[in-house]
Amino acid sequence: VKMLFKQKQYKKFNKKSHGSFILGADLGGTNTNFGVFGIKNNNPELLLLFHFKSRELGSLHHAINETLDYIIRNYKIRITKACIAGAGVVSPDRGSISITKLDWNLTRKELSRNTSLTKIIFINDFEAIGYGINMLRKADVAVIKKARKIPEAASVVIGAGTGLGKTTLAYDIHYKSYVPIPSEAGHCDFPAQSKQEIELVDFIKKHKKIKQNVSYEQIVSGIGLENIYLFLRKNGKINPTKSTKEADKAKNKPAVISKYRKIDETCRKAFEIFRDAYAKFAANCALDALPYGGIYIAGGIAPKNKDIFDANFVKKFEKCHERSDVLKRIPIYLIVNYNVGLLGAGFLGARIFGKK
Repeated sequence: VKMLFKQKQYKKFNKKSHGSFILGADLGGTNTNFGVFGIKNNNPELLLLFHFKSRELGSLHHAINETLDYIIRNYKIRITKACIAGAGVVSPDRGSISITKLDWNLTRKELSRNTSLTKIIFINDFEAIGYGINMLRKADVAVIKKARKIPEAASVVIGAGTGLGKTTLAYDIHYKSYVPIPSEAGHCDFPAQSKQEIELVDFIKKHKKIKQNVSYEQIVSGIGLENIYLFLRKNGKINPTKSTKEADKAKNKPAVISKYRKIDETCRKAFEIFRDAYAKFAANCALDALPYGGIYIAGGIAPKNKDIFDANFVKKFEKCHERSDVLKRIPIYLIVNYNVGLLGAGFLGARIFGKK
């Protein structure tokens, strides 16, 4: 197999540097990342990172074998245990996962048959980000909205990327760490309120030929940003520019919309609608979980477009006819460490497989 990965080493290591080693993985619709974690005193440490483009992979087991072979060749370390996080639905026994945006149906049995891995656990990608919160440092987080954070109180992680994810975190006093509760809240119905939101929902139904209700993910995600942009273009109320025409032709529309969001009126307006819907989703999740430990925003879009989490985002978040007082007491943070999901896979993998 042709070498498809980009590799980065964080620390020198060898067979004796750690008690044991595990493989962590974070599978997304766009990017697939593997991490070699060394376990020391039951704590995971990310030592080596491998980055793949998901759609360039014929199958996951080829990428796993390429990664494990590299580790054997260069470090003489054989890894047989893995915690694999993915953007999709995990079976109740954690023995299989269906990656929503890649049409990958992965099972423990199939991966064990085609790789040297003997112990495998699957978790949802946002569950992994939830575990990753336990490994974040101060530099990995930026403050969006100040409020008093209550130690060990519930927290929530949300994030838009290829799709939209959410998990609630409950503090486990035995392990002294946060434990995420899996969720598919990104697929909840989008609650259109204004005339524009109703028109947007109607457009998405027709454009995507959706017979059921339109979900939050169809608006708050990379796909959602494209849907909003196309809605504005069809609306015809904003005069197109050279930048607009470039976005019209682009295969990766979200990236181009982001590129011109400060200079092109259509792209700017698309992000304004996107921002308001994002804030509404955050508020609804907050009212559901009462996360006085904070709301953490992750996902691929947020770190590249930090400026959308402005005073207008906070104002929209706190806008609630009956419980604005609750929302004002909840802090909001932006996760700026891209590898948080991978760190979470390593964290759970260390907890389950850490001992020799």
